[in-house]
Amino acid sequence: MASNFPAKTQSGGVRPAGAGGAPALGLEHRLPPIGAPAVEGVLAENIAYHIALASAATNRQFARHIGEPLALRPVEYSLLMLLSAHGALAPTQLARALALAPPSLTMLLDRLGERGLIERARSQADRRSRRVSLTPQGHRLARTAERRTPALNATINGVLSAGERMLLLELLRKVAVLGG
Repeated sequence: MASNFPAKTQSGGVRPAGAGGAPALGLEHRLPPIGAPAVEGVLAENIAYHIALASAATNRQFARHIGEPLALRPVEYSLLMLLSAHGALAPTQLARALALAPPSLTMLLDRLGERGLIERARSQADRRSRRVSLTPQGHRLARTAERRTPALNATINGVLSAGERMLLLELLRKVAVLGG
């Protein structure tokens, strides 16, 4: 079975795996695997670049499975899923969970409120604070989105083993704390 790693030549150069007697050019070990996007120079080891590529790919899959059919942006979907799972939440809880600044959350809530998906009301426990909850229409859309989520996850998870998926989630959580 051929290795996917470059092999050392007798002279110490690098020869791509399975290249037989082909002369080593010295750059073969830096080339991406077949089917991977071409990465050159500083981008080859740039984590932010690779996260951006992965984000673009997952956003395309999100648009296909949930975004376009349900007219939802990823952050709108996330907010609906949070409210569906936890009930009414304070705007500060939502801002923290979604990593949004208060003005951005306000615009998001305004947009979803105009669509009739959420409502804001004074908290019964503390009349000074407000709570955000789903309307009946918001609950219906959240349930529809929840039913579509397994197909989205299956598409993304299809390129990962179970161990890789768990490792990726752990690593993404570590990187996410950089946001504050």
